[in-house]
This record gives sequence, structure tokens and C-alpha cells, in this order.
Amino acid sequence: MRSEPSEAVGTVMPEDRVIALRDGRAMGFADYGPADGFVVVHAHRSMSCRHDVRAFAPVAEAAGIRLISPDRPGIGLSDPRPGRTVLDWAADVEELVDHLGVDRMGVVGWSMGGQYAAALGYALAPRISRVAIVAGALPLTEDGVVQDLCGFDRCYTRLSQNHPRLAAGWFRTLSLAARAMPRRFVNAAARAFGPTDAETITGDPDDFVAAAGESLRDPAGVVEEYRAWARPWGFAPEDLAVPVDVWWGGADRLVPKEWSSELAHRIPQSTLNIGSGGHFMAHLHYRAILDSITERT
Repeated sequence: MRSEPSEAVGTVMPEDRVIALRDGRAMGFADYGPADGFVVVHAHRSMSCRHDVRAFAPVAEAAGIRLISPDRPGIGLSDPRPGRTVLDWAADVEELVDHLGVDRMGVVGWSMGGQYAAALGYALAPRISRVAIVAGALPLTEDGVVQDLCGFDRCYTRLSQNHPRLAAGWFRTLSLAARAMPRRFVNAAARAFGPTDAETITGDPDDFVAAAGESLRDPAGVVEEYRAWARPWGFAPEDLAVPVDVWWGGADRLVPKEWSSELAHRIPQSTLNIGSGGHFMAHLHYRAILDSITERT
């Protein structure tokens, strides 16, 4: 049985849901696809939210998959959890899937969400069929990784770590821009991501702006996102004991190919998949990604 949205918190889309965790925090998520479908939990990218995969809802429906996409703490409808780590999120998701009565699931994480997908594969291994990491990063605590981040991610990470109030002010400005000047906001993002991804972003600008705007609902939550992903994971890629597919788009200007190759090398049961597209390559390959992690009976 699906939980109903909380009137006190509010919702943005009809698919939005909110549950109360044991510690009293609200956890928001979007619920797409058939209620009896095989469950795939999606971990969203940075500067986004549970609506990261809204464009893929028809793909999930066609594949018979129930796609569960939670907001991380401090993002969208989810209450903050200051000082959280990547591994902490696995405990939140475990509560969520217990609440939904889910025993077995696949996991996909895109960009910043890649490390959170890995955390689920590590912490909830007996319940995971397979993990997909799409354009994911190496642990930022390892030598040289922060230096290899794309310019804006490196800037946001350092600013959030060293000057959180200033970072919150900047994210508040971005939030205002997304609401007041959505076309300019989309065009600026398209230039930052590069020509291959620009076509995807500008082709569906409403979903892009809606997801970004909702992620910026609480600027302090975005600051904590960037602080959290730079903390130790609590495990290493070598510790994953579930099958993992690592995906990378050949025109990705944000994530170096070396990161994906190294993840695939270090994760014991892994496969490297290099496809067309850029950082938003999932928009071209989401059915293949879902099929790779779905457990058929």
C-alpha cells in the first residue's frame, strides 16, 4: 500500500509521497510505475531531487518497474540531517523500503547519486539484485579526486566546506533565478554541461527547472549535500559484494572516463558500459540501465 502525501509538508507533483522516519524526520520520495512492479530505488544527482527521473516514468511503466526516487536529507520534501554521511542514507532508505513492504530491489545512482547507490549495495546487500552507477565519482577523500572535479562542482564543494553561509546565499540566488528566469537558468546550465547535454536539457526545460527549483527549496540543504559527498563514504568500492554496472557517456564533460574505469576495476563484480551521450546519457539508455538491474522471476 502506498503512503499518502503529508499535508503539512506539501507536495509538488501527484507522484510525491512523504513518510515519517523513526527519528521524527520527514522523508520525501516520488513513486512511479506499477505498484506491483519490481522496485528500483533511484539516487538523484546534485542540484536535483526526487524528480530527477520524472522523464523516465514512461520507461519504468513500460518495463513493469516501480521506480522509487527519494529526496536525500535537506533536499525537497526531506528534513535535514546535519553531519550526515553517504552511508547514513542507506539506513533512511532501509526504513523507506520496509515501510513500503519491499524485500528485493535494484538500485541506480546518477552522478552524485552514484556513491549513494554504492552505499545501498554495501549496506543492504542481501536485498539488492544489482546496482547501476551512472557517471559516478570516486570517493572525494582520495588523493586528487577533488582537483579533478568539474569547475562548478569543485567550487560548490569547497565553498560549502569552508564558507557555508556564503554557499547558502549563492544557492538561494540560483533558486530565485530558476523561478524568475527559467529560460536563462536552463541556458546557463546547458553551457556548463556542454553541447551534447545541452540538447537534452533544452529539449525538456520544464522538468529540468522543476527538479532544480525543488532541490533548492532549502539552500542550506544543498550546502549539506556538498559537504556530505566530500566526507568518507564509510566503505570502499572494493567492499561491494553485489553485481554493479558502471555507466559512462563518451561525451561526458563533467566526469572523467578514468573515474568510471577505476570504479569498474575496483568493484569486484562489475561491468563497465560506455555509451553514447554525455553526463545525461541516462536519457538515452535508461531502459537498458533498468533492464540490467531488474530481477526477473
